[in-house]
Amino acid sequence: MSNAFTDLLAQKGTLLADGATGTNLFNMGLMAGDAPELWNTDQPQNILTLYKGAVDAGSDIFLTNTFGANASRLKLHDAAKRSHELSRIGAELGREVADTAGRTVIVAGSVGPTGEIMEPVGTLSHSVAVEMFHETADGLKAGGADIGWLETISAPEEYTAASEGFALAGLPWVGTMSFDTAGRTMMGMTSEGMVDMVEGLANAPLAYGANCGTGASDLLRTILGFAGKGSTRPIVAKGNAGIPKYVEGHIHYDGTPELMGQYAVMARNCGASIIGGCCGTMPEHLKVMREALDTTTKGSPPELSEIVAAMGAFSSASDGTDDAGPKRAPRKGRRRG
Repeated sequence: MSNAFTDLLAQKGTLLADGATGTNLFNMGLMAGDAPELWNTDQPQNILTLYKGAVDAGSDIFLTNTFGANASRLKLHDAAKRSHELSRIGAELGREVADTAGRTVIVAGSVGPTGEIMEPVGTLSHSVAVEMFHETADGLKAGGADIGWLETISAPEEYTAASEGFALAGLPWVGTMSFDTAGRTMMGMTSEGMVDMVEGLANAPLAYGANCGTGASDLLRTILGFAGKGSTRPIVAKGNAGIPKYVEGHIHYDGTPELMGQYAVMARNCGASIIGGCCGTMPEHLKVMREALDTTTKGSPPELSEIVAAMGAFSSASDGTDDAGPKRAPRKGRRRG
């Protein structure tokens, strides 16, 4: 089915996504522990600045400030009933920036995890999860988002519930998971397993991939794992700008703009066609990534040794697909706060 996202991808071949939300908002004064989504109504100019920063740096896609706009996360801030409202306004602000950009820019409605663990390991039921994702997706659609964008998911059950929520809202979507535990997601999903899951969904995403994680090297190895499965579905690579380090009491990502430019080119060579940054990625990184993608042609997939030489060592010897990585969490546990 044709839509703005698939049309632009077909036209350009490779799309540059945006960078970090949290890192940029913390630099604007957001305090640790505060809900960024509340700034959609309390500090809308800052959210417009966030979106515009990505667009001005050359991004073809930017994510809305709605990552935690679900009832489960917002209840921690006495705002559980504002999920639809904050999602809608986050998308409306995005629409304002995209519609005045002078070129086609995709507004992607960010949808993060609920923060709870789903049955049978945890206590969150499938039906309640679907309801939460539906509410957020419906708000994003009402606000004018072109697509939904599921990110930083660990559990296949939550990914599946989100796919049903997007279907109920009638919002096409893209979905990424975070492979941050020895090549697997925290709940044991491998890159190969994700491809199998995605291709088996009744409401499959327009594109799938990986975001966040433990560094650019690991993420690129995961992208190679996706590509090796042979699916024709577009792949997303949205890696962190280096490795997080504490500097004077604050988290700082050590990836330079030049490093992220190299990462963008290698991500495309690995098989990704939608490439952006996650934690620590600022407009200055995006500008170099834009230039790197525009001034180089796609090459052959890199060897693992080439990734290490350019991006640094992997955090684990295994990519999780050889049964050397962690297994699925045992069937017990408590609901996460």
